[in-house]
Amino acid sequence: MRNERHDEPLSKAELELFLQYLHRFANHDVDQFANMQVGYREYPVYVSFARQPEAGVDVEEVYLRP
Repeated sequence: MRNERHDEPLSKAELELFLQYLHRFANHDVDQFANMQVGYREYPVYVSFARQPEAGVDVEEVYLRP
């Protein structure tokens, strides 16, 4: 099922559910990495999930944990 409400932000409840699903996805579906292209075709957003941070990145400073 697709939700076509792309022109409005997530509600607080939807954001919480998204973060729960994201956590579950990261724990169960990301082996080494996963790359996705999402959003509008004209203005795509590129998302990368990885088990290791970029080399030389200060993890505590750069990566936020919701």
